[in-house]
Amino acid sequence: MIARELFEDENGSIEVISLDRPDKRNAMLPDMLGSLAQAVEDSTARALVVAGNGPTFCAGFDLDACDADLAVLDALLVGLARAIDTLRAARQPVVMAVQGAAVAGGCALLGAADVVVSHASAKLGYPVLRIGVSPAVSAPTLAPRIGTARARELMLRPDLIDGSRAHEIGLVDEIVGDPSGVLPAAIQRARTLCKPSTHAQAQTASWVHQLDAVGQQGPRALAASRSLVGSDEQQTMLRAALRARKEPRP
Repeated sequence: MIARELFEDENGSIEVISLDRPDKRNAMLPDMLGSLAQAVEDSTARALVVAGNGPTFCAGFDLDACDADLAVLDALLVGLARAIDTLRAARQPVVMAVQGAAVAGGCALLGAADVVVSHASAKLGYPVLRIGVSPAVSAPTLAPRIGTARARELMLRPDLIDGSRAHEIGLVDEIVGDPSGVLPAAIQRARTLCKPSTHAQAQTASWVHQLDAVGQQGPRALAASRSLVGSDEQQTMLRAALRARKEPRP
């Protein structure tokens, strides 16, 4: 569920870590998030690119798996929090290559990146209220990236924004013209970030992580999201969302 590829050049190595369930639009499972966090912790590359194989970066949590086993939803929230914190604590710069869509948990990963590359027609957002769960777990990294007011609005709205709007509000740092250009552009950005001193870069990353609100607010935010899992309303809303997704569109 995670693929890894290493690129070498004169400035050092770049590792591309990809979500690898393209047939499921890279919908997250607990093992996938655990493998993502482990890959980031284990990497010795000078810079990291987080990508998604196939036409979609990530469609969020695997809702069918959540419906089949309530424990999966809780495990996904815990795994997402760990993945976000691990990415923020990385010794290397982290660039995200976001093509197609980054929805809910997939969009939450963006707040952990140093640079996000996408395209104008991409769809991004946090429409998780429709399944009866709070996106609070995303707030500690989203708010510093786009500002508290915009983070609040984005987490409360039930729909998605496009890549152009995401760029306007600071959720995306670079826009390319076509989805196929996202990954090459992200790798190029990673190359530019490989040039500084390795030790100074790692020290800077460590210090910035200490300034993050994640360490202070992350556990409380995760608890807020987990607190709704398993309620009658949450299960009813999840099943309604699944039915709506499977109904044919006019």
